[in-house]
Amino acid sequence: MKKVSLLLSGALLAMAFQANVALADDTKLESAVNEVVGTPYLWGGTTTEGFDCSGFLSYIFKQFSTQLPRTSKLQAEAGDKVAKADLRPGDLVFFNTDGKGISHAGVYIGDGRFAHSSSSYGVRISGLDEEYYKTRYVTARRIVYGQNYLSMEEKLSHESETTVLTESN
Repeated sequence: MKKVSLLLSGALLAMAFQANVALADDTKLESAVNEVVGTPYLWGGTTTEGFDCSGFLSYIFKQFSTQLPRTSKLQAEAGDKVAKADLRPGDLVFFNTDGKGISHAGVYIGDGRFAHSSSSYGVRISGLDEEYYKTRYVTARRIVYGQNYLSMEEKLSHESETTVLTESN
């Protein structure tokens, strides 16, 4: 019986993550990201119809009153450089995926994870320690301070304690 309960719990947890769940202990940044996980990749895309990596970042940060440059190369020049060991949620992370310099970007969300719009998978969450990203990591930039940072890190309100399921993409 314990095995069945454990398997059922694991299956429900997996389904919840696939369904873009917003939990009460999520930060507003995590919630904003989770709302668009699964959105398809679209070169030049800046809306929920489809995002490229820099368009995804612009969309997320606009929700926190922060305007970003349009391309990942220009975004990598914004704000202040931050060491990988000092990353905090909201920092931008940059990668060289084409061998020609910075060509991909994401937003660090904590616990070694970052959100990005991948040309192969659309908006998703990946780990900085995944071999592909670990070997292509270039730099990180901090662009959010003060009230905008506090807003991103604010926990969702008590009203949001119930699980909110959205249609999976």
